[in-house]
Amino acid sequence: MKLGMDSARTEATWLTVGFVVLAMAWDAAGLDLPLARLAGSAAGFPWRDHWLLAAVLHDGARRLSWLLALALCLSVWWPLGVLKQLPQGRRLQLAITTLLAALVVSMLKVGSHTSCPWELNEFGSVARYATHWTLRRDGGTGRCFPAGHAASGFSFVAAYFAFRPFDRAAARHWLAAAVGAGLVLGLAQQWRGAHFMSHTLWTAAICWIVAIAIDAGWPRGAKAARA
Repeated sequence: MKLGMDSARTEATWLTVGFVVLAMAWDAAGLDLPLARLAGSAAGFPWRDHWLLAAVLHDGARRLSWLLALALCLSVWWPLGVLKQLPQGRRLQLAITTLLAALVVSMLKVGSHTSCPWELNEFGSVARYATHWTLRRDGGTGRCFPAGHAASGFSFVAAYFAFRPFDRAAARHWLAAAVGAGLVLGLAQQWRGAHFMSHTLWTAAICWIVAIAIDAGWPRGAKAARA
């Protein structure tokens, strides 16, 4: 049992390092603008209002994400499907962590001075490009970092920690689905000019850090499981 727990901790540690290092490496390489230029020009971003990106992968995906979050909250008392294999305490952990990860990303956005790509003068608007690490205003409206919409997928990495003690395969499947969904939604916003790729990668890291922090402090043992 101890060997399994040590293996799970090691896996989680390496995943944490991977999320953070990838985001830091992307920043260090300065790849945000080169990638944005593939989608936009001085005339703006032609895919900004495309039905697939705007109506389906933005509006539709956001509604679906909130429905899934609501379903996780209801599952604390009325679990369905694979969630039945989790004790109520773990289902509560899953619901709380998913909502809190999305909330943390939203709160960070409120204090951000970073504007979205479609507001930059390089892409036909007025703001100056500045990395999200700067404290200076860039002349735009700001509030674009990290990527709130990508959190609609990444926040569900919480399921990895909820399922890990009971079904490692299910935990990894949930993790892959959450990361895949977050990347798809982040790329969709990137192509619309709504975010840089660094915004998406840091959202993944933030959601993961919130999830691992809550898991570290979550009550353990038979008494907690029965609760």
